[in-house]
Amino acid sequence: MVFYIIIINLIAFSAFAIDKYKARRSKWRISENTLLLLATIGGSIGAYTAMKTFRHKTRHKKFTILIPLLIIVHIALVIYAKVNL
Repeated sequence: MVFYIIIINLIAFSAFAIDKYKARRSKWRISENTLLLLATIGGSIGAYTAMKTFRHKTRHKKFTILIPLLIIVHIALVIYAKVNL
C-alpha cells in the first residue's frame, strides 16, 4: 500500500508538472479529468504539491476545493485501514 501511494503521488505530481510545461508552450495538454482522476485514485498529495509548486490550476474552483477534500478522504482511509487491519 505504501509503495502504491508513493508511486501514484509521483505520477500525479509529474502529470501536473507536464501539463504546466505544455500550457506555457501552447501545446497539447493533459485533460482536467485525467488530472482529477490521478488525484482521486490516491495522488491527491502529489497533485496538491504540484499545484502549489508550479502555481498550476490554482484558479480553478474544482481543483482548489476537490484536491484538499481528497487529501482529507485519503488520510481518513489510511487511518481507517491501519486501525482495522
